Amino acid sequence: MASSAPVLKSEGGAGASSLPRRAGVKLRQAVKEGAVVRWVGAGGAVIPVMALAFILVVLAVKAWPAIKYNGWSFFTGSTWTGGNLYGNIVKTDGIAHLQGAKFGALPSIIGTLGTSAIALIIGVPVAIGTALVIVERLPRRVAGLIGGFLELLAGIPSVVIGLWGAVTFGPFIAHHIAPVIARNMPDVPVLNYFRGDTGNGEGMLVSGLVLSIMIIPIIAATTRDLIRQVPILPREGAVALGMSDFECARRVTLPWVGGGIIGAVVLGLGRALGETMAVAMTCGAALGAIPVNVYGTMTTIAATVVQTVDTAFQDGTGFSLRAIAELCLVLMVISLATNVLARLLVRRVSGTALPVGRGV
Repeated sequence: MASSAPVLKSEGGAGASSLPRRAGVKLRQAVKEGAVVRWVGAGGAVIPVMALAFILVVLAVKAWPAIKYNGWSFFTGSTWTGGNLYGNIVKTDGIAHLQGAKFGALPSIIGTLGTSAIALIIGVPVAIGTALVIVERLPRRVAGLIGGFLELLAGIPSVVIGLWGAVTFGPFIAHHIAPVIARNMPDVPVLNYFRGDTGNGEGMLVSGLVLSIMIIPIIAATTRDLIRQVPILPREGAVALGMSDFECARRVTLPWVGGGIIGAVVLGLGRALGETMAVAMTCGAALGAIPVNVYGTMTTIAATVVQTVDTAFQDGTGFSLRAIAELCLVLMVISLATNVLARLLVRRVSGTALPVGRGV
């Protein structure tokens, strides 16, 4: 009787069939342990950093010829001209540019910082006060209605606000408000910057006020949501210790959310630094002009870019576009420096203990 030999399974076949099964088991295990979520989160965190680095590198590469040509005079000069479009092409240190090309960013930098400072000085107190009133003083329905208007104001296109500022708001300030300030302001250092000719409604003051109107909804809406998160017990304890409502807000509520308020202010400052159309329509578009008073016409970095980019494309050498790239690089550095300083300030505020009330 013939005996049947045992049938041996191929080890290779068994291993091959088990590979997809093992991979599926590992994938399910990774999903259960949250590894996939961590990988996706890490990738999402890396993308903004890579985008920021990419923008900085591209701007630096594009602006390098202009940086070499302009040197430090870029930050001290006030002339901004691409040169004679119909003249000869000149080479300086191997860099081709139009004859007479000269670029100075000092007026644009001063205008950017000046209008942003005015926007913060006017907008931040108004926004924080509005948030406090909405949360602590108004009935719930009225607070919701005003909060909705704030969010609608934040969504208005900047070109609409710029047109309103140029046609209505600016002339009103120049004819009714600015003359009163200019006549009554003391003739002393710093304050005499508010004296002099008030202009026709285009200038640094009007641009700063328009920017303040644009950043108030951003700061107020964010601060309102932060104040709503303050626990009721610390506020009731402050009142029990004898604090007034103002003292409670100043020494308990606002310090409790101080880091978040600084973040909201930085969001508004970023909007003010980079705003283009509204400022371009209300600043007077005075390239290379440093205002002699707060009412004088001027320009900002963003406004200079939008006003000169069309002419820069007509420069066959491409050098004017490289000068604009250098100007954008300056604005990028200013924005990044502002955010870094704000982050350091947030860390300092977040580590500060809340004050104790004055008692009864």
